[in-house]
Order: sequence, then C-alpha cells, then structure tokens
Amino acid sequence: MTEQGEGLLGSAAIIPRSGLYLHNQRLGLVQIRDAQRTDRRFVYYLFNSKVVRQQIRASASGSKIRHTAPSRIGEVTVRVPPLPVQQRISAILSAYDDLIENNTRRIRILEEIAQALHREWFVHFRFPGHEKVRKVESALGQIPEGWGVVKLADLAEVNASSVRRGNEPDRISYIDIASLSTGSVNEAQRYKFAEAPGRARRIVRHGDILWSMVRPNRKSYALLLNPDPDVIVSTGFAVLSPTHAPFAYLYHAVTTDDFATYLTNHATGAAYPAVNAQDFEQAQVLRPSRILLDRYQEIAEPWLEFGDHLRRKNANLRTTRDLLLPKLISGELDVSRLDVSVAGGRE
Repeated sequence: MTEQGEGLLGSAAIIPRSGLYLHNQRLGLVQIRDAQRTDRRFVYYLFNSKVVRQQIRASASGSKIRHTAPSRIGEVTVRVPPLPVQQRISAILSAYDDLIENNTRRIRILEEIAQALHREWFVHFRFPGHEKVRKVESALGQIPEGWGVVKLADLAEVNASSVRRGNEPDRISYIDIASLSTGSVNEAQRYKFAEAPGRARRIVRHGDILWSMVRPNRKSYALLLNPDPDVIVSTGFAVLSPTHAPFAYLYHAVTTDDFATYLTNHATGAAYPAVNAQDFEQAQVLRPSRILLDRYQEIAEPWLEFGDHLRRKNANLRTTRDLLLPKLISGELDVSRLDVSVAGGRE
C-alpha cells in the first residue's frame, strides 16, 4: 500500500469505483498496491478496526489539531490473513453495511413523502377541500381563510423541562450537538450523571424536536420519538415540545428552508453564531385548522414512526457489525471455511 496526504485520524471511507473525485489535503489516501494479495474492502474495515485506529492516533502530534503523517501510517502493524479470508471478512461486514444502506434509503424516502405532503397542504395550500376555501391576507402573505399566523410559542413550549438539583438521575444517555445531523440522532453517549458534561440538562419526551442553537445554518435538528427514559440532551439545543399542534406538523414546519433562514438571520456572534430560545418563541408560523392538523398527523405519524424504527434497527446493525469487526480482524472468529456467497459481499 502507499499512503498520501497528511493523515487519517477519524473514520475511514471507501471511494466508489466510478467518477472523478478530489479530496482535501488533510485526508490520507490509501491505495492498494497488489490487488492479488489484498482485498480493497478488507483494508477499509481494517482501518476502522480498533487496533489500527489506536496506532494511528498514538502516532499523532500537535496540541490543538492532532495530525499524523503518511510515513507514520505506513509503520502501523497489522495481521493480514490470506486473500480468501480477507474476502470472507469483508463479505460478512459488507452484508451489514448493505442492510444499513438499504434502511437509510427507506428512511429518506419516508421523510421525502412526509415533507412533500406538508408542502402540498401547508405551503402550496392544496389540501383536501381547498377549492372551496378562499384566501385572505396575513403577515405571511395570502393564506386560507380560517388559518392564522401565530408565534411558535403559541404552538410549542421551548425548553420545557430540565434536570433539577437534588433530582439528578444516576446514569444518562446524553445527546450533544455533535451527535446530530440533519434529521437524525447519530449516537448517544452513556454517562454517570455526575461525570457527564455540564450542559447535560434538558429533559425530553416523545414528539419533542431538537434544534441546535449554534450555527443554525448547518440544520442540525431531529424529531425524538419514543426516547429512552434516561435520555438527556445538551442545553445547546432548543427543545420544542408541541402543545397546540401535533408533532408531525410542527416538525415539518420548523425544518423548512425558510425557517432555517430565519434562524440564520437572527444568529449573533462571529466565531459561533447562535440563536436563543426567544428567537424560536418569536418565530412566526402558520396555524392551520385543527381538523387539517389532526388529519396530517394521522397520515404522517406512521411514516415518521416507521422511519424511527428503521433508525433503531440501523443502530443495532452498527453495534453488531462493530462487535464483529475486531473478532474477525484478529482471527478470533474463524471464517476460513465460510462460503462467501452465504455472507453476501458487495464485490
């Protein structure tokens, strides 16, 4: 193998075979020298194994930004089995990744369907029976008669509940800003509460919406469905708890591009532009008729619930894959007699 670039301290990624790609100079590029002896996907999983990542991190230098060098990566020592065993290992692990990828596509489709229905009913106003409803002027332009323009605080409570002194839990699953991407929680860290970060304070419940108050242009938000009782989130979030609107409507109303732009325009601070709870409370949103809100919840809730089910399934698949990875790489699990077709590899 040859290595190029400045280093590779985080998770590895594999470059698709098709297309032309450019990479940042701070990323390391690992190339296969002898395809007759080395399986490409096995190397990918090797770099994600604990034994390799520990060696790479141990080779890093720098106080603020830790980095390594290609020569140090080249000095990492690993156990490399024969090519057929490499292929069996990558086939097993790829089967998990294929399932995760398939579920992720299904989640995306469910979200797109729910968002499309929200746009059709509440943005373009083509809801059932709209032909018989005339439009009236409002602070947000023309809207169907009978609808209103209200502050978000009229539909939801912001940061409703926090851990009180003297009533702290023993252990928590902590969600911080780094745990969120657009539309999903990537992971939660387990802590004894006494050892948790000081910002671990917000209590959440089913149907709450998390919005990162720092750098809202990044659109770090998520809908929490059936969270575990021990989940606590960072005070860096605005936690929106629906009070006078179903969570399906509220979630899609506060995750539109227009709402994100509103937050971005209200953010203050140069290094870490941020909004506050009041910015959320004062935001103007539509309040459709209650009959239409309930109808939308009835249709969209099963889609959102199933998407959440698939996310949890993916979390279990990742956990299982990550438990298998070191055992397979180390040879603790013998796969020398496994038929690759049984594991179902990609290549």
